[in-house]
Amino acid sequence: MNSIKSNRLLSATSPYLLQHAYNPVDWFEWSQEALAKAKEEDKPILLSIGYSSCHWCHVMAHQSFENEDIAQLMNEHFVCIKLDREERPDIDQIYMEAVQAMNQNGGWPLNIFLTPDQKPFFGGTYFPPNTWSQLLIQISKAFKDKRNEIETSANDLSQHFNISDLQRFKNQSADSPINQQMLDNMFQIIETRFDFTFGGLDKSPKFVMPSIWLFLARYYHLTKSEKALQMLNLTLQKAAAGGIYDQIGGGFSRYSVDAEWFAPHFEKMLYDNGQLLSLYSEAYRITKDSVYKKVVEETAEWLEREMTSIDGGFYSALDADSEGEEGKFYTWTNEELKELPENEREFANSYFGTTDIGNWEHRKNILIRESEKELPATAGDVKEKMLSIRNKRVRPGLDDKILTGWNAMMITGLTDAYRAFGNQKFITLAKNAVNFIESNLIAENKIYRSFKNNRSATTGFLDDYAFLIQAYYNLYQVTFNEPYLRAAINWCEHTIRYFYDLEEGYFYFNSNDSESLIARKKEIFDNVIPSSNAVMARNLFHLGVLMDKQEWKNMSTKMIERISHLIQSEPAYMCHWAVLAAELTKGMAEVVIVGKKAETFQQTINSRYLPFTLIMGTELKSELPLFEGREATNNQTSIYVCFNKICQLPVDNIEAALKQIENNKQ
Repeated sequence: MNSIKSNRLLSATSPYLLQHAYNPVDWFEWSQEALAKAKEEDKPILLSIGYSSCHWCHVMAHQSFENEDIAQLMNEHFVCIKLDREERPDIDQIYMEAVQAMNQNGGWPLNIFLTPDQKPFFGGTYFPPNTWSQLLIQISKAFKDKRNEIETSANDLSQHFNISDLQRFKNQSADSPINQQMLDNMFQIIETRFDFTFGGLDKSPKFVMPSIWLFLARYYHLTKSEKALQMLNLTLQKAAAGGIYDQIGGGFSRYSVDAEWFAPHFEKMLYDNGQLLSLYSEAYRITKDSVYKKVVEETAEWLEREMTSIDGGFYSALDADSEGEEGKFYTWTNEELKELPENEREFANSYFGTTDIGNWEHRKNILIRESEKELPATAGDVKEKMLSIRNKRVRPGLDDKILTGWNAMMITGLTDAYRAFGNQKFITLAKNAVNFIESNLIAENKIYRSFKNNRSATTGFLDDYAFLIQAYYNLYQVTFNEPYLRAAINWCEHTIRYFYDLEEGYFYFNSNDSESLIARKKEIFDNVIPSSNAVMARNLFHLGVLMDKQEWKNMSTKMIERISHLIQSEPAYMCHWAVLAAELTKGMAEVVIVGKKAETFQQTINSRYLPFTLIMGTELKSELPLFEGREATNNQTSIYVCFNKICQLPVDNIEAALKQIENNKQ
């Protein structure tokens, strides 16, 4: 940090923007003030986008944004805006698409030049300082000397944004039905892209992409395909044994740079770990593999230890770097391993694949499990000692903003962990996080995006609403606390009112009353975070079943049918849609439990892998539609199993109910 006065970013709520608060650059946040200044002074806008745990964002900041001479060039010729992509994904997705349309590689840091009316005309990612300085001069000169050409180019590019992905990829043929053949086609495509040596998709860098394997779990449940189960298990076992997983502290890094899950990019993101809690918990319910249980337990311990605020909200990310070096906190030199007693050091060497000269670069060791079996119980002390030694090191930077959508993803992960293991701690963490959101991120009948010390002014985007709706009805299904379900219904109605496009039948990423940008996008494709439209389509289907709302079920079906050709051709990028396709193909069992043992019965049923089941319950009675005519009598607990409004006879024991669920032939 330079010993100079602060700039405007000192008042930001984003940890990423605060990292730039002492740059000599005259940074603005994205604001009407900045946009008006660009128009008034007729200057191009330099928009620089990143996030707090982005390694190359830090590098460019140190090399260029902290450099007085470079900052002077930026201040003189541009209105400079710094943006946190995690706080404003709506702006980021527009300008990321612009850079990719210029035939540039996408990624962060994202540096893009705009006309005063926000239209992009040039951009890229990381630039070394000399290149950046020259580029600033060239762009400034071109803006003055070739203004007409720049305006024409920017206008043409902006036209591209206003064509939605749905229009761009639409199929002229009639909507395709959702059926088993479609699921088979998707599985076959994933199989051709699968890495049968190390698991995951056959490429590097390698991201886990949980939605793909959640689909395979459902495909296995439907078809009993041993190949699907093999692919699921190989991926989860290899990832859990690799360096992408923190072998002594729990939690997964964002991706591995190689195809073997060995060398991670060491940042840890909340959204990855929320999804991976769900994935490993589901896999445990299928296989009862003790390694999967250990991964869930250790990841939850990491969440509680390192990522949970005193008020119960979950922080966003941990940086890859500490002391200016990527991975320093997580890797081990031979000298550091010598802090262990000799017998424990020998065990660490054999079990975690460490060597005297290091198994990675610069004589460092990345911890991996040489054996894919679980760590022997007798060696638990070794991990504890190593964790204690590591905790004395300088810690990576913490992005301590609390994002609604990412918290909701983790809440769903915790509810799935509770289903699998019945550990009350998981539900306590989930409830505390919901309480935090309700206390700090919901106001004036709106959901807000972000909190750090106080709530940001940015209202929620579709992903915030979609993931929170999902979290609420998942919490209901493991607690039978009706206010959770009623909150899901309320926010679903709100989302339809403020985000839904009646013409195309999908949801905008921004609400009707949010800031107007140069384009209004709809998020269709999955990335490392599932598509917000796919999540909303599942929400509509699930809540449609739970609340007997045929209109919502119809909306969901139409959404997926209109893009079924895309889902079949690109399942790796449409896999959350594929999960919904499996649910629509099989149909969802409606399980209603009434009586004093409702919660006990729920825990037992939820511990089974029943991905095509939605569950409701009450000890006495409820006004919800599916409870009509169903009240507790004579101290008896009854279980009602129905499929598409066709009901089996009520039963009073779990095994009988499970047989009815498994006999669903839809």
